[in-house]
Amino acid sequence: MTAATLGRRSPPPSWLLGLAGLAGLVGIVELAPRAGLVDERYLPPFSAMAAALAEQAATAEFWRSLLETLRGWATGLAIAMVAGVALGLVIGGVPPLRAALNSTIEFLRPIPSVALIPLAVLLFGTDMRSTLLLVVYASFWQVLVQVLYGVRDVDPVARETARSYRFRPFTQVRTVIWPTALPYVMTGFRLGAAVALILEITGELIIGSPGLGRQIAVAQTSGAVAAMYALVIVVGLIGVTVNVAARATERRALRWHPSIRRDLAG
Repeated sequence: MTAATLGRRSPPPSWLLGLAGLAGLVGIVELAPRAGLVDERYLPPFSAMAAALAEQAATAEFWRSLLETLRGWATGLAIAMVAGVALGLVIGGVPPLRAALNSTIEFLRPIPSVALIPLAVLLFGTDMRSTLLLVVYASFWQVLVQVLYGVRDVDPVARETARSYRFRPFTQVRTVIWPTALPYVMTGFRLGAAVALILEITGELIIGSPGLGRQIAVAQTSGAVAAMYALVIVVGLIGVTVNVAARATERRALRWHPSIRRDLAG
């Protein structure tokens, strides 16, 4: 094999490198407690976590909690998407309204959702609606801000042309505003999906709403460390799945967009 051939050898695919990194992490988690580098009371070997995960998967309570988490995440994200897109199109499409509400949006958007936990508990107790309030609030701003950016990015010439032809407002949104704003909407969807999952688990952990977060808290307080880590692994897998699904949805919805077509060609 010549030096030129070695120089032309393509690098390993990114997914293979990712698997190698994951395998390395699993090996470290398995060996560090057994070698005495970490106390097993705080970080059990990965094999113990896997065994605890298998035990959890054999119980109906685990699957109920998983469904509660997914339901809360999906419901909150759906509400945030509908509200964010609708209000974003209305506010962004009326410049005086956007100017009037800009300061209000910039004031409310940075407020951490966890700061609303006392209010949510006061209103709904430990019910699912408490966590849903946090999920909707956090995800809504991700979507709204992106839609506002998208509406502002519409070509002024195209907007004025639509007005000169006396397009109805709905027709203007469908033919002029929506094609430009859609990439921003999908970015908001991807960001909102991740934020919604984070707040869903956070609410379940702190408030005690039904779901995997509450199961993690129960395992921690009862000293079932391996089961706690097993549930954390499940949450991590859900996060990876959500991210992959959101990106796949984005690529499918924007397959006509030049950036997506360029990535597919590459």
